Amino acid sequence: MKKALLVRVLAVLVVMMFVATAGWAAEPIDLNTVTKEQLMTLTGVREVTAQQIIKNRPYAKKDQLKAKKILTDQAYDKIKDKIIAKQAKAAPKKK
Repeated sequence: MKKALLVRVLAVLVVMMFVATAGWAAEPIDLNTVTKEQLMTLTGVREVTAQQIIKNRPYAKKDQLKAKKILTDQAYDKIKDKIIAKQAKAAPKKK
């Protein structure tokens, strides 16, 4: 009985570690601030594509990667849930 419980607990821990290292539970990365190396961790994004993403900043919306023809629809669909395009905060207005 104890052995079965231990096996189940270990199995859950292994699954949790796999999920964490696979990036499934990670926060989306911001296209406007992310590094080339971070971009290259995304499925299908190689060095040239990462450089194009950085070169074409800033992004108002993440789907601009398709509009600017940096990614195909298929490539975009693979990473769209892992990226965001945050807007820089505007400076306070002077009185």
